[in-house]
Amino acid sequence: MTAGAEGPPAPPRDGRYPPLVSPVGPDRSVPLPPAAGATSPEATDRLARPMRDLRISVTDRCNFRCTYCMPKEVYGPQHAFLPRSEILTFEETLRLARVFVGLGVRKLRLTGGEPLLRRDLERLVALLATVPGVEDLALTTNGSALAAQAAVLARAGLRRVTVSLDALDDAVFHGLNDVAFPVARVLEGIDAALAAGLSPVKVNTVVRRGVNEGEVLPLVAHFKGTGVAIRFIEYMDVGTTNGWRLDDVVPAKEVLARLRAALDLEPVEPVHQGEVAERWRHRDGGGEVGFVTSVTSPFCKDCVRARLSADGRLFTCLFAEKGVDLKGPLRRGASDDDLRAIVASAWVAREDRYSELRALATPSTPRVEMSYIGG
Repeated sequence: MTAGAEGPPAPPRDGRYPPLVSPVGPDRSVPLPPAAGATSPEATDRLARPMRDLRISVTDRCNFRCTYCMPKEVYGPQHAFLPRSEILTFEETLRLARVFVGLGVRKLRLTGGEPLLRRDLERLVALLATVPGVEDLALTTNGSALAAQAAVLARAGLRRVTVSLDALDDAVFHGLNDVAFPVARVLEGIDAALAAGLSPVKVNTVVRRGVNEGEVLPLVAHFKGTGVAIRFIEYMDVGTTNGWRLDDVVPAKEVLARLRAALDLEPVEPVHQGEVAERWRHRDGGGEVGFVTSVTSPFCKDCVRARLSADGRLFTCLFAEKGVDLKGPLRRGASDDDLRAIVASAWVAREDRYSELRALATPSTPRVEMSYIGG
């Protein structure tokens, strides 16, 4: 679809992201958490969900224009990305990460946009790797620059990597990333990650009706026996610019049925709360296949994820409308206790369960764009 063709409208230049919710006034006063337990070492929300996983966006930029995430009609040459001054520094990110870990977070994942576009990212990895209490430090990438950076990131302390790859066929892949990026270079990045010990390597594939269902079996066959786990993700209505329709969703059950007709798979029991993928494995030991069913079988009740945008906003749901400003208080001199109170207050008040309530949403329901806070 070319610019100017019928399609989702571009959001206003000065209003492309939801409004800030800033709990800290000019005098830097910080309100007390609204519920008991908010300042405990491990805060829980109104649905008794702890905070265990922090997704950290390090940039809102990407070199792909995937049609389900950053369509060219919206993110064209004139799109205004965040200025450098608005993006958290590595030291600011480290400080906020420590605050989140103090409230129960045990897993950190770097996202974007495309995180490997952030210059000197290995320096941030090295800083985060030193935070006491962090049990896992991972990264999600489109793989375009992974071949060159995998070894450096591993030496800095990165433990795992997830690569987005929606097809093995170049023509199909080109149609999805919309910049004619070749599959071979993504596969080189995956091989480099395996060689660097960034294990387990996972591959995420968004399946869209009429676009790449035919890639499901080839992808599983390609990665069987390699140690790479593949996860098929139902096409989601993240943001409001990707033209999402329910008719475009391929239910995970349909994908699984297709795979089981050709492969001998058995289910795998989950190992921890908040594990979003329903996992299956090859009976012959050839590895795992997972399914993320946010549309047809929501897992909101077990969601333990918080998200930090590149410009320092806390989002408590992938489908959130508003973010809580942490950068403002931080740059105005808020103490760690002040920041902890803001984060705890937001989490204790959390009752997000968009995927369970999706039927009540409309195409115009405000939602933050996925490229802004990562997947």
